[in-house]
Amino acid sequence: MTIAITFLGATGTVTGSKYLVEIGRHRLLVDCGLFQGFKQLRLRNRAGLPFAPDAAILTHAHLDHSGALPLLVNDGYRRAVHCTEATAALCAILLRDSGRLQEDEAERANRYGYSKHRPALPLYTEADAERALTLLAPTPFLLEFEPVPGVRARFIPAGHLLGAAMVELRAEGKVLLFSGDLGRPHDLLMQPPADVERADWLVVESTYGDRLHDTADPRDRLADCITRTAARGGVVVVPSFAVGRAQALLWLVHLLRSERRIPSALPVYLNSPMATDVTRLYRRFQGEHRLDPAQCEAMCRAATIVNTVEESKQLNQGTWPRVIIAASGMATGGRVLHHLRAFAPDARNTILLSGYQAGGTRGRALLDGAAAIKIFGEYVPVRAEVVAMDTLSAHADYAETLAWLRRFTAGPARTFITHGEPPAADALRLRIEESLGWDCTVPEYRETVRLT
Repeated sequence: MTIAITFLGATGTVTGSKYLVEIGRHRLLVDCGLFQGFKQLRLRNRAGLPFAPDAAILTHAHLDHSGALPLLVNDGYRRAVHCTEATAALCAILLRDSGRLQEDEAERANRYGYSKHRPALPLYTEADAERALTLLAPTPFLLEFEPVPGVRARFIPAGHLLGAAMVELRAEGKVLLFSGDLGRPHDLLMQPPADVERADWLVVESTYGDRLHDTADPRDRLADCITRTAARGGVVVVPSFAVGRAQALLWLVHLLRSERRIPSALPVYLNSPMATDVTRLYRRFQGEHRLDPAQCEAMCRAATIVNTVEESKQLNQGTWPRVIIAASGMATGGRVLHHLRAFAPDARNTILLSGYQAGGTRGRALLDGAAAIKIFGEYVPVRAEVVAMDTLSAHADYAETLAWLRRFTAGPARTFITHGEPPAADALRLRIEESLGWDCTVPEYRETVRLT
């Protein structure tokens, strides 16, 4: 049986994860993510797939792995989309929200005339997302299923966030494994990724393939940032991923208050209806994370929930110290843009970047020291302090990835390094080759590799 992989995303970038696997006569799509960041990457979202798959499988719910599903459905796809149970629950929140944001951004661009397109059209709508959700086929971890005849598949826990999985495909005794986004062994919230004994071929992510995570206690970093900003009468604005990162921040806020390291009266707001809905899922999927029921409740009560648009606007008024956690994590959209426009020009304030910032995003521009960032067609000066805090990353760094790989009983015949910017992917390739002696490749966009 012939097996081939075409790399349709997550090559040279950390976004747009898509792999077309051809096994005999059948085509499997592993992940269907949106490209984010640089414009030349985002333009790929409208290109469509070169082939119609017979089945689709998701590693997890983050939009760079699931966000293009509505586009796939708009192209005529009507078959199953296999995923874990928590991934299905998260996609129900994330995809609807993504469709709404696409519509809102197009409407705003048309109203204020800052788009080059007349009219500006959303990439997809909330109705498109609803159609995609009807195709989700939830499957428990480790339970084998048959996405296409002759192929057995199963989801292996990857840590990272609720529902995140490695995807193992078996055909004629051969094993092809996709790591998805690999979690960390000592994550603040999530359980560590499961050990894997063997794979004939491996596709592994490399988001942090060229660096080690800061070992400082995240409580120290967050406490210092909040107290320093509050002392000068400023506001801490935290662009946050609604899934995973927001919940870690809420848990840290609870810990810091209970330890009296930040003022108990200092207001903390969670301005993301989506993050609020996601936080509730931590109660439902109790076995996938480290918090017990009482701790889960404490996390959920750590911030004041902001529901309405009017309440969100009110947060931008006044000068009292406060903390505002709002999506999105790389400042590519969502309510956080309004807060950045309001607070970035004031030197008393702080913008806390709590996760990875892909090239071409506003978050990366802030991280790189931009004097101004473009929001809603206008440049906003950045005078606020910008603080990067990568101790909360949910991705394994290169040492953690190598430690996980060393637990394989035998090395794969070939390992493909994806989901990393070029320096990170190549650095991980070199480290795996030198320390483990494995045959590694960093594939190119749209490259097809036949596995033998």
